This record gives sequence, structure tokens and C-alpha cells, in this order.
Amino acid sequence: MLWNQFVTGISAIKNIMKKLLLLVPGLVLVGGLASFSVNTEPKKKYFSTYRSIPKGCVFRTLMGEEVSDSSFIYKTPERVSTAIDKGLGWIVRAQNSVGGWGAGSHSRQDVMDPHAVQADPATTAMVAMALLRSGSTLQQGAYSKQLHAALTYLLRAVETAPASSYNITEMQGTQIQIKLGANIDVILTAQFLSNLLSELENDSELKARVQKDLNICVSKIQRAQDRNGSTMGSGWAGVLQSSFASNALEAAQAQGANVDSEALKKSRDFQKNNYDAKTGTVNTDLGAGVMLYSVTGSARASAKEARKVEEEIEKAKKDGRLAQSAPATAENLGKIGFDKDEAMKYATAYEVYQSAKVQAQREDVMQGFGNNGGEEFLSYLQTGEGLIIGKDSSWKNWYDNISGRILKIQNDDGSWNGHHCITSPVFCTATCLLILSINEDTEKLMDLGKN
Repeated sequence: MLWNQFVTGISAIKNIMKKLLLLVPGLVLVGGLASFSVNTEPKKKYFSTYRSIPKGCVFRTLMGEEVSDSSFIYKTPERVSTAIDKGLGWIVRAQNSVGGWGAGSHSRQDVMDPHAVQADPATTAMVAMALLRSGSTLQQGAYSKQLHAALTYLLRAVETAPASSYNITEMQGTQIQIKLGANIDVILTAQFLSNLLSELENDSELKARVQKDLNICVSKIQRAQDRNGSTMGSGWAGVLQSSFASNALEAAQAQGANVDSEALKKSRDFQKNNYDAKTGTVNTDLGAGVMLYSVTGSARASAKEARKVEEEIEKAKKDGRLAQSAPATAENLGKIGFDKDEAMKYATAYEVYQSAKVQAQREDVMQGFGNNGGEEFLSYLQTGEGLIIGKDSSWKNWYDNISGRILKIQNDDGSWNGHHCITSPVFCTATCLLILSINEDTEKLMDLGKN
């Protein structure tokens, strides 16, 4: 009797699993039953993948939430997964004995051995974000031990830095500082700490410490903001430092940090103002004269506002408040409830985003300085994250193009390196891994773009 009930129950579960296969790409049958896991963390707002699902297959849980937009479900191609695994294998072997990673000094760009350079916070934060995005956390994953060591190194850097300083390290002249800006270390560290916070729901003590250190970083970033919204201490391609400062403040605000909304607005406006959507003119004064570096920041900074315009216009069309052919203009935004200044602001951001994202993906623009350097990789990352934050379904086309480009230049040992300016194999490998594994963070990035 009990055996018959058991068999009947198993049969029912199998039927449910078969139905789920139609809804959830990537769900696989193992021994007749679907293999899946359920997120049981009560407060966790989002996550990228289930650990038992093939890498890159992104969807929301069916237990109480809708299936993710099909435009953002993407199975990582096998060749890309292989490249990521090789890159991760190389980069964890490059970790310094103090728990960090280094890019080396600007004056000795010929030194390519990762163990022959001193660890720095900017490079360590980039690697830590790559490990996190690739599936490791402090509790689980192939590289949780390395991630924990990196966090310890970065928290120590934040907590021992003088309160009056703009940065969290006394190191000067690193490749990253000279090329991006003197305060890039605190900016990238803030970004990492924000990304990590959502993984710390079950460790209240560590979460409080990370939150406190994030606020220290935010304060330093905001105090280093110039009147025009850029970040002081600009390097060769300082527009990228300013762009990542904007990203860091945006992510920190989403995690409840003490972000000054006016400082974030000025930071975004600086990026958007570098691009004139009507003429296609790009201000490259802080971008080393390279259009790519400036235009990608403009697209990234305007993505969230552009998404709001798209969503509000579409809603108004469905409600019958606007004609189906109505364009996204300030006039039409005014018709659906935006006040005059707000309508102009959002319409301008929408124009900047729509035009800048196209410019950023033009083949001649993507050539950047003429060959691959860390600045090019950072710019590609900006474009991709902006597309996902803006909930722009064209991100898949971008990903196919950029992943093919990046795979062609991977070194035999699994690393990547630049051929001008930021040549560091550690920094370049971390950035390329962040690009290739971006589909693991589509849920986080789309949540960041919500208004």
C-alpha cells in the first residue's frame, strides 16, 4: 500500500517536472527527475543562477515569481564557458600572498608576472567582482577561499585608510591609477562591496562591517567629486574613472548606503553631457581623445532613465493615453504626467542612450585607441551593463559580437593582456571575465535599472 502511494507520488512529480521543462530552458532530467534547487534564503532579492543549472542559463524561480523575460535568458556557449574556466584558473593562481592582486606600476609595464608586482585595491576589487559574477560566493563555489582572502585584504585597506584621504591606499603610480585616475581604488572597491552585500543575508555581523566600509568608500568618492560631476585626480582616460564612480554610487544607493542623491545626479549628468545626441558629437577631453571611452559612459549613465521612458510610454499606449505611434518625446512625457523639467530631463536621457549605444558598438569606435588595452575592455563592459540595466533586448547581439572578439585574443594560458596603457594581464583578465560572464548577473543589473 505504502509502496503504491510512493510510486504514484514519484509519477506525479515526474509529470510536474516535464511541464517545467517547457517553461524553463536548461532544466535537465537526471534519473527521470528534474535536477534543480530552490533558493531558501528568506530576504534575498535576486540571484543569477541555480548552482545545479548549466552555467549561463538565467531565470527566476517559479516558486512565487514570474519566469524572467525571455530576452534575458541566455545559455552560455560552450566555447565561452571553456574560455571563462581557463581565465579563472589562471587568475586564481595569480593571487598574491596577502590575498590581493596587482597590476604593477605604470613605469614598469613590461613586468607581466603577477607575482612580481604588489597587490593594489583596484585590481583586487576587479578580480573579486569577476569571481563573484562567475559563481563563487564566500560560502560556496570553486573560488570561495580566494574571494574571502580578497575581501579581507580590501576591508583592511578601507579600515586603515586615513579618514581625510580620498583613496584607500597610499600606493601611487599604479597602471590603473595613471590611466584611469588617482582615486580608482576606492571606486572599484565600493562597487565590489555593493555587489557582495546581497550575498550576506545570513551573516549579520559581516554584513554590518561591509555596509560600514561601503559608507566610508561612498563618503570618499563624494568628497572627491569635482564641481562638474567628474572625479578629481583624473588619469589619461579619466572619463572612465568618473563613469565607474557613477556606477559605484548607483550600486551603493541600491544597497542602502549613504549616497547623496545630488552627487549621483551630478555624476550621471557629467557622463551624459559628454555626448550630444542631436549631432553625435562626443566630448573626449577626459577620454584621451578616444571616442569609445566617453561614449560608453554616456550610454551607461543614461540607461536607467531611458528604461523608465520606454516603460512609461509603453504603459501609456496600452492604457490608451497615447497613440501606438507616439514617439518618446518631452511633449508626450508631459501628456502622461511628467512635469516640464522632468519631461525634458528624461527625454534628453532617452535620446542620449539610444544614440550613444549605437555609436559605442560601431566597429570603428570599438577599435578605441587602435588596439586592445584595459581601457577598451572596461568600455565594452560599460556598454554591456548599460544595455542590461536599460532592459534592452539588443544585449544578446552585443554579447555575441564582443564574446567572439574577446575569445580571439585570449592567451594560451587562459589570461588576457593589453597592448597599450593598461597592459596588466591580471586587470585585463578580470575585466574580460566580467564581460564574458555578464549574463550571470542579468537579474541584478535589471533590478538596478528599476525606477
